[in-house]
Amino acid sequence: MRAFERAGTTRFPVALDAALREAGWQPGRWDMRQAEVWADTLSAHVSPAGHRHAVFPAAVEAWAEFGGLRIGVSGPGRHIAPTPLLVDPLRGLHLARILSDLGRALESELCPLGAETGGAGAVLAIDAAGRVYSLDHTGDWYLGADIDGALATLVTGTRPARLSVSG
Repeated sequence: MRAFERAGTTRFPVALDAALREAGWQPGRWDMRQAEVWADTLSAHVSPAGHRHAVFPAAVEAWAEFGGLRIGVSGPGRHIAPTPLLVDPLRGLHLARILSDLGRALESELCPLGAETGGAGAVLAIDAAGRVYSLDHTGDWYLGADIDGALATLVTGTRPARLSVSG
């Protein structure tokens, strides 16, 4: 049992905790078998131009805990509308070059994490340090320093930071 559970607090903000539990998440959820299937599928994929996905522990751990969850939202957001999402890295299977290019700009490797399902068509990606990003037709967005923070940003409607050339 983690310290925050013993202290009577939760790991997530209340709205996120409720959305995760409704999606089927529970403390201790860990499906490494499915995470390894996704890792193998991404590692084997080569784009027509020869680009490959990077696969690393931060991504595999996020998939093991949250993979396959379709996380819904309800109510108003803190700054913007909350965003429902699906944690399924194969949603970014054909984006090896885009993720590689953004990773190079961020000086890290990126791997697909899932997708926003609220209509924008954004793809979610995670870097080797566990930071999470959203990529859509309007730009690239920083969602959080880790999967917990990114999920909270999306589900609570917290305004993400837009990535820019100037930093």
